[in-house]
Order: sequence, then structure tokens, then C-alpha cells
Amino acid sequence: MTRTVLRWLLALFYGAAGMFHLVKPAPFLAIMPPGVPAPAAVVALTGIAELLGAAGLVQPWSLPLRRAAGWGLAAYALCVWPANVQHMFNDMARADQGLGLGYHLPRLAFQPVLIWLAWWVSRKAR
Repeated sequence: MTRTVLRWLLALFYGAAGMFHLVKPAPFLAIMPPGVPAPAAVVALTGIAELLGAAGLVQPWSLPLRRAAGWGLAAYALCVWPANVQHMFNDMARADQGLGLGYHLPRLAFQPVLIWLAWWVSRKAR
């Protein structure tokens, strides 16, 4: 039961994030690490990846597809970690320090939990 609830919550989170990536890409473009080619395309593709991952987590027909979605979202969370670090650097360089370390450090520390959670919720409950 817990795994199912968390799977749906994670899918809702990634679904909303995916929509924001596509509808309002500016905040995501602002935290893109330097040197990433075609940043607008990368933001759009990450939004699509989040939407597909969310759909894969909650579809009821295929456990292998759900597992693939979990692995995909875990890999996705790992791959976007540098953007979260860049966001912290950008904020901390501001005169007012933006959102501050009280926001960024827990966010960065939660990233491994998010990676594990994507993998765990995609497993069949025993």
C-alpha cells in the first residue's frame, strides 16, 4: 500500500514537473550548467522524459514497463543533479543569496533519496 501511494505521488510530482518544463521553461533554462548544448531542447526533452516516466510508473498493464520507468526516472534524477548544483551556485552568487543554503543543501541531499524512491516504487510489492 505504501509503495503504491508513493508511486502515485512520485508520478504526480514528475508529471507536474514535466508540464512546467514544457509550459514554462525559463526557470529551467536559467539553471542549465554552462556548456550544455541546445539548452532549450534539453529542457523540452527533460520535460518529455518526466511525463513519460510518470505515465510509465502508473500504467497498470506492464510491470516491466513500470520497472523501466523507475530506472529511467532514477537515471534522470542523477543526470539533472548538476543543474541543481548550478542553481545553488547561481543563487549563492547573488547579493541576497537567493533561496539560500537552507533550501539548496536539503534539496541536494534529497536527490539520492529521489533516485532510490524512483527505483523502489517501480518494484512489485511483495
